[in-house]
Amino acid sequence: MVGLELIPIGTILAVLTSHVVRTASAAKDVLIDKESFNVLSKHLLDIAPVLKELQLQELNESQAARVALESLESDVKQASNLVEKYKNTGRFYLLMKCRYIVKEVEQVIRDIGRSLAALSLANTEVLSRISDQVNRLQSEMQRAEFEASQSQLDIVDKLNHGIKEQKLDQAFANNMLEEIARAVGVPVEPSEISKEIASIRWEKEEALNRKERAEVIFLEQIILLLSQADAASDYEEVKKQYFQRVQVIEGYGSKEKYIPPLNSFLCSITEAVMVDPVSLCTGTTCERSAIEAWFDDGNMTDPETEEVLEDTTLRSNIRLRDSIVEWRELNYCFRIKSIRENLLSNSGLLLHESLSQMQTLIRENSINKDWISIGELTDIIISILGNSDSIDVKMKILITLKDAVEGHARNKEKVVESQGWGNIISCLHNDSRVIKEAIDLLYELLQDRSGWNRSFCKKLSEHPSTVHYLVTILKGPVSDSTAIAEKILTELFEIDEENISCAAKFGWYKALVDRMIQGSESSRMSMAKAIIKLNLEESNLKLLGEKGVIPPLLEMLSGSIESKELSLSSLLKLAGVHGNKGIIAAYGGVPILLDLTFSLRTRAFISIKCFEILEKLSSDDGIRFFVDGEGKQLELDNIITNLLALQQLPNTAKYFRKPALRALLGICKFETGLVKKAVLAAHGVSLILPLLDHCDSEIRETAISLLFLFSQHEPEGVVEYLFRPRRLEALVGFLESDENNDVQVAATGLLANLPKSERKLTMQLIDLGGLDAIINILRNGTMEAKENALSALFRFTDPTDITSQRDLVRRGIYPLLVKFLNTGSMTAKARAAAFIGDLSMSTPKLTVVSKPTFCSCFRSSQAPLCLAHGSVCNVNSTFCLLEANALPGLIKLLQEEVHATAYEAIQTLSTLVIEDFPHRGARVLHESNAMRPLLKILNWGSDSLKAEVLGLLEKVFVSKEMVGYYGSTARSRLFHLTGMNVYGDGHLRRKAARVLSLLERSSRSSSHLVTGVVLSENLRL
Repeated sequence: MVGLELIPIGTILAVLTSHVVRTASAAKDVLIDKESFNVLSKHLLDIAPVLKELQLQELNESQAARVALESLESDVKQASNLVEKYKNTGRFYLLMKCRYIVKEVEQVIRDIGRSLAALSLANTEVLSRISDQVNRLQSEMQRAEFEASQSQLDIVDKLNHGIKEQKLDQAFANNMLEEIARAVGVPVEPSEISKEIASIRWEKEEALNRKERAEVIFLEQIILLLSQADAASDYEEVKKQYFQRVQVIEGYGSKEKYIPPLNSFLCSITEAVMVDPVSLCTGTTCERSAIEAWFDDGNMTDPETEEVLEDTTLRSNIRLRDSIVEWRELNYCFRIKSIRENLLSNSGLLLHESLSQMQTLIRENSINKDWISIGELTDIIISILGNSDSIDVKMKILITLKDAVEGHARNKEKVVESQGWGNIISCLHNDSRVIKEAIDLLYELLQDRSGWNRSFCKKLSEHPSTVHYLVTILKGPVSDSTAIAEKILTELFEIDEENISCAAKFGWYKALVDRMIQGSESSRMSMAKAIIKLNLEESNLKLLGEKGVIPPLLEMLSGSIESKELSLSSLLKLAGVHGNKGIIAAYGGVPILLDLTFSLRTRAFISIKCFEILEKLSSDDGIRFFVDGEGKQLELDNIITNLLALQQLPNTAKYFRKPALRALLGICKFETGLVKKAVLAAHGVSLILPLLDHCDSEIRETAISLLFLFSQHEPEGVVEYLFRPRRLEALVGFLESDENNDVQVAATGLLANLPKSERKLTMQLIDLGGLDAIINILRNGTMEAKENALSALFRFTDPTDITSQRDLVRRGIYPLLVKFLNTGSMTAKARAAAFIGDLSMSTPKLTVVSKPTFCSCFRSSQAPLCLAHGSVCNVNSTFCLLEANALPGLIKLLQEEVHATAYEAIQTLSTLVIEDFPHRGARVLHESNAMRPLLKILNWGSDSLKAEVLGLLEKVFVSKEMVGYYGSTARSRLFHLTGMNVYGDGHLRRKAARVLSLLERSSRSSSHLVTGVVLSENLRL
């Protein structure tokens, strides 16, 4: 350093320290190979304290110290120059030189480390206090070693390989440019890319000045490749170039379709038009690849003149190459013009040919992608796509469009923004072959260099039919199109979650389920909204439950108020499906709902939703699903007590009284034991009775249903309440409620449960039209309501009150009862049979038995006598079940072998065998074929049922005629019964013995009269 010895060493240290700090700071700003430059910066910052220490210790003015400082300053200056060079160099160029840059940084750090070591040796005593720190620092620096990042090296290798293989197509150029830009943080915008390419051109000129020919060729090839990319070309310049070429061809005659090549355009070796012409030292021009192959084959002569070449250097013939490019471009314009004319001619044959020509143009040169768009060819074929019905035409247009937009951002934008965008989307709803090409084109349109083009995806999402068509593809046969359709849909879901709801509307639930299970809280809330809004069939709700939406919905119950509300609304919808009830219960949903329901902090609308879900869980299933997450039954006493207690709250009850009542009804409807506990422990009747006066009809109707259940255990309180003013009118109103079947069931059931001894209540009901309402239910109500109505009817038919019975018969009850015997439910049949039995018990009191007459001429003019009662009978006056044609239905009940109905049928049939004239009734049973099913009951019936049969047989077998017919058959069955220890105290055995004894006595006195008849009857049985 000139004059360094004249400068005080302290000043040198101060200047050097400042230079080190500035260089360290600047090194952080280099935008490529940041790791190596950051290490350089760190080491320089570590050197600064060492230099400051030397200043503090007043370094000796020794020659060794000055030499060491001189060396260190030189190395720091070199580092500074390196930093400045690369801090202001284009990022693309830095990436391409990354291998060299890291080695330069590595070398400069090592050089500084060696200079620092020399400085340390020259100042051992001065630096003794920090000697360890200095030694460690200089050692680290001298061992510095760096490698460019693998991702950078991969890009550089890919670029070098592409240049070697002469990949000059636009797709490769776009891909490389995008990778380089992303790696160095440069936006893929024409203005930014132009700056980077200009920087490479400047570096090429610098290399040319340094006479670095290999570097010049390399950078020239880089420029040529990257210039092919969309972002590297200025669209206005491309348009300008196209119209300049068009203007040239317009100077040719109208018949001209092609300009032949000049001879100079032809390669001396291949005789084909050249792409990359290079000149030999002899002036001969060849295609680069051809002459390289010529040399590789060992030829060292000029292929045209055969002159031996002293110099085999190849020189790019830029001027000739530009001329060839211009010639090609003029012919491209000729072909574009011709294709346009053919497309507009509406000729089918020319259309196919033109589309093929477009595809060829695109393959030949990437510039044609721009030019066919500028020449409006893409607009024309998109229009044809919308108007053509030909599958082949649609397919070929879609394929051509895909070629035109592939890797070309401008063409993609033009297609997407064109009015024909809808023509492409409509192809998704077409023949499977068209769908395949349409989905491939759409997928390409939606891609940009960084992945999905969100702007285009949003535009696709806004088309009203997109999601529907894509879902239809997904639900069709599995194919390549299916996979692509799902990819596109998935991206549309990311753009707008409303698309998930739309897909679910058309039957595609996978995204909704996935988002519900894996999504964020906000996503889950959106999916819950979708479930609420969608009009889902039961099978779809079941599917959603099976696929797993219920557990996350239950998790949402621990979230915000909005989250709770949405979750509960969704669960309410899902709980309408039986299978989903089990899932809610299995995941511990019921305890969560109950905690929310009865929590003092829970808002009213949340409680209401909980009640509604609890109602659905109990509907048709009672307490089956009222379990914890492990399947253990919950303590339901408290639940019922709490539900009843809510009815006493004066202020809040108006909000959730109705759903709470319905939930209570759902639980109590199926659990008699629980109802009894609730009624007794919580005074359920007294709490529910006042609700019959509520202004809300639904609350009144639910209350009557609960009272029906409660009245089975505490009927007295209900009777007392009904005697208050206008209460009975309300009950009759419920009976007359044809629009609500459940209310009729409850009202008739309540009436059936009330004590029949309350005669005053019965009479008031008749006066208020209650009896007419019950009979109307028997005619038109549901079967459950009819069952309860039949039970309620007994209070109006006391067998000791013939007047009330006659009133009922005159109202037309008998035909209804007979109809029930044949078409009712088992319960209705049993109750109808019992009712007919009550009426038939009164028949003997209403008949006048005719005395025998000896003048048969007078009998023919009288009405026939009843076979059972021996008098003139009819339905209205004597309630005769024979006249009512009830006998066949009663016998049918015996044949059905159902205990409840057979029991009532036997009781009713017994009323025909009157004590004074048993043989009449017995003969009626015989002639109607009732005896055989009666005797069979001794085989299949329960003990109580057999006892009833035996009681009837005691009366029947008073008739010796019946003993003759059935005695033999009855004996075998009676012998079996007498040998059994049945009926606890032997009651059944004793009854069987009595009947058997009766048979024996009767048989001994008259066996010779009926032997033949008995044999015949036994054969029938």
